[in-house]
Amino acid sequence: MTTATDTPPRAGAAAPAVRRRSARRRLVPYWLLLPGVLWLLVFFALPMVYQASTSVQTGSLEEGFRVTWHFPTYWEALRDYHPQFAKTLLYAGTATLLCLLLGYPLAYLIAFRAGRWRHVLLVLVIAPFFTSFLIRTLAWKTILADGGAVVGALDALHVLDVTGRLGWTEGDRVLATPLAVVCGLTYNFLPFMILPLYTSLERIDGRLHEAARDLYASPAATFRKVTLPLSMPGVVSGTLLTFIPASGDYVNAELLGSTDTKMIGNVIQSQFLRVLDYPTAAALSFLLMAVVLVTVTVYIRRAGTEDLV
Repeated sequence: MTTATDTPPRAGAAAPAVRRRSARRRLVPYWLLLPGVLWLLVFFALPMVYQASTSVQTGSLEEGFRVTWHFPTYWEALRDYHPQFAKTLLYAGTATLLCLLLGYPLAYLIAFRAGRWRHVLLVLVIAPFFTSFLIRTLAWKTILADGGAVVGALDALHVLDVTGRLGWTEGDRVLATPLAVVCGLTYNFLPFMILPLYTSLERIDGRLHEAARDLYASPAATFRKVTLPLSMPGVVSGTLLTFIPASGDYVNAELLGSTDTKMIGNVIQSQFLRVLDYPTAAALSFLLMAVVLVTVTVYIRRAGTEDLV
């Protein structure tokens, strides 16, 4: 005999439970994203809002600052410190170019020619990260010291004559010049260029190089037609990862430069911690962000790829 409890549930009765389970499964990705969203909200969005409100304030540290929507602060900051903006773009752009010229051959060597030494070379690339950024920068004060081996070699090769005519060095002195700042930026951010380049080059299928050789392409033509186009995502991402932090850096200019080589990061740091002009410092920060954003957007469009590694 069949009882009421033995009657199988109807499909219609189970449908709400199935829908609830399906809805919970759809919510799982959002719950996983929640910690990251909260992190960005607390440590990025809220400070940005606070800095934006600070940039339109007036007052002093003694009297207190209040929001008066004083937007001329932006124009005044740009008018007073546009030379530092120009130096920032020049130093960061030069260091990025040097990182690309130095990093691409090394990344190519690691990806295609290193063999069993590949992992050793990769460890050597990231080895500078094992020490403090400050210590690495201070080491360049010794490397570029007056009368040192490096300065002597540059002088013997007449490199300092060329850089002196360009205004990047002064006589036989390298420290406290633009060249020293660019050297520090190049050294400190070179790994950020090499690693994306290596990742992009390592993904290239070796059979494409074999096909190019089978079609009697020279090594130069193979590089120009196959390797370089396929490595462009690494070039774009490497230059961005180098240029953006270099634009906001102030340690290298502070330790290796002089008052004539200050970057906009040095001005912002001084306005915040020494002058205590918080609205101007906040306005300079947003202006720097805008300049970098415009520069990066134009660069990505001109590079013809948005496929970053």
